Amino acid sequence: MNARAEVTVAVATLDRPDGLRRCLTALAEGTLRPAEVVVVDQGSGAEGAVAAARQAGLEVVHLRQERRGLAASRNAAWARAAQPFVAVTDDDCVPDAGWVAALARAFAAADAPDAVTGRVLPLGADEPGLYAVSSRTGAARADFAGRALPWLVGTGGNFALRREWLARVGRYDERLGAGTPGGAGEDMDLLYRLLRAGARIRYEPEAVVYHERQTRPRRLATRASYGRGIGACCGLWLRGRDLHALAILGQWLVMRARLLVGAARRGRWSAAREEILVLAGTAGGLLYGLRGGRTA
Repeated sequence: MNARAEVTVAVATLDRPDGLRRCLTALAEGTLRPAEVVVVDQGSGAEGAVAAARQAGLEVVHLRQERRGLAASRNAAWARAAQPFVAVTDDDCVPDAGWVAALARAFAAADAPDAVTGRVLPLGADEPGLYAVSSRTGAARADFAGRALPWLVGTGGNFALRREWLARVGRYDERLGAGTPGGAGEDMDLLYRLLRAGARIRYEPEAVVYHERQTRPRRLATRASYGRGIGACCGLWLRGRDLHALAILGQWLVMRARLLVGAARRGRWSAAREEILVLAGTAGGLLYGLRGGRTA
């Protein structure tokens, strides 16, 4: 029987039984299993994947979640978590065989951080018409603290932290994230709040998760949501009188504008269109955040 780490892995799922089965199988076959996996199910069809994982020896808690939204599901999983370390991945991700072991080593190190992010690599072969999602490919370990830009620190599909930090900064903001008018951004908000509260977050390249690729229509459909999430985060922080959000927003807008101009100069009109969608989403998200997470 595989050894187990003092880690709870949270997986939110919505009508993706095949993806969930693939994710849970990877966790069951890892070199070090988590002590438990909490699957929060907002849809249907997850029962078979959960049953198969249990049969493979994985300790799985299956929760039904009526409230829609990725942040709400992750919060439900974290409320149920029984281990001192809580990790997050998604049902369109496949953790590497050494993912849990890499997280456990990071938290056991002499200079252990408060939270860990890691590499996110594309799943499967590079095929025409498919695009990598939320990639983090850097091979150098790095620690982040203070006023680091949250999108440089990591992403929500490959994230873990000491559970004690939840009492300090709270859980995910349920006004943000997939399934809400806030679009994306629930992970950026949490990373930002952790950094502002004094946490040290380590990007650990040995902690690897593989993310399913997107089709072109799906990529275009998510560009506005991606920008909306960052805008909503900045709006909410500003509403809370955190003026550092202005610097964050400014750097984000400069980065996206440079990408837009660069794409236009090279005649890459498809990429330019994506950046316009991101910027439009950012503007809408900013208004949403300044209104306190209200749509009108």
